[in-house]
Amino acid sequence: MAERIVVGVLDTSAGRRALEWAAERARSRKASLLLVSVVGGAVGAVGEGPVVEAAIASANAFLEAHARNLEAEGLAVDVVVLRGDPVRQLVSATAGATLLVIGSDYRSDDRDTPRRGVHGLRIVAGAACPVVVIPDVAAEGRRGIVVGVDGSPTSEAAVAFAAAEADRLGEPLIPVIVWTPVAVPRGPKVYPEQYLTSMQALSEEALALALAGLRQTYPDLDLQSRVERGYPSEVINRLAATARLTVVGSHGRGAVARFLLGSISHEVLAALVAPTAVVR
Repeated sequence: MAERIVVGVLDTSAGRRALEWAAERARSRKASLLLVSVVGGAVGAVGEGPVVEAAIASANAFLEAHARNLEAEGLAVDVVVLRGDPVRQLVSATAGATLLVIGSDYRSDDRDTPRRGVHGLRIVAGAACPVVVIPDVAAEGRRGIVVGVDGSPTSEAAVAFAAAEADRLGEPLIPVIVWTPVAVPRGPKVYPEQYLTSMQALSEEALALALAGLRQTYPDLDLQSRVERGYPSEVINRLAATARLTVVGSHGRGAVARFLLGSISHEVLAALVAPTAVVR
């Protein structure tokens, strides 16, 4: 089945980086692109009709211009302008897609005190396919594909995605498993050395098991495994600060999982420091 990449296109710096990232992947994997823009839904205000129509026409012209440039490079590109809530519309566009790529909805009045919106988190949580969120950071000089490992089936999918990307890009794969000692609510946090040594050994075994078979599939893959003590999202984001891509699994559960992520993937995205793929 041919790969289909959906791109949420915005006229922002992060939005442009997202389009560039998706186009590069489409070129290397011979995938097609669907460029999507969303115009807000109508609320019934007086004089609203012409405003919405103008917004749709402008968004369509914007997408068509990008499509012509990409088609000139030999890519297969479709465009669509949707109306309504951006989260629900982009989530609906992922039906049958291989991948969704969006720019981070970073917002800040003061770059020293960044705030992040919830749209990106909700889109990732509700999408029917893996999602790559691209921040407004330069890619030059970054190396490695970092992937969080926890031994779950979702983690297996994340490792498979990350390994394929590392092989495609010729990057080292940096799988990391993080162990956290049992919380001690009161008193000094002093742990027996035997306990700490055992936790490290168990984590090393779990990581080795999670990576079993990768050498057969990707014999030339540069594996740089990490087993660290700490809190998972903090360790992952520390490694991600210089990475070309970070990959995490989503563990959203239950009836409201449509708009929820597992805590680690949520925390990684909330402190986004690198292009990050969230895989189910």
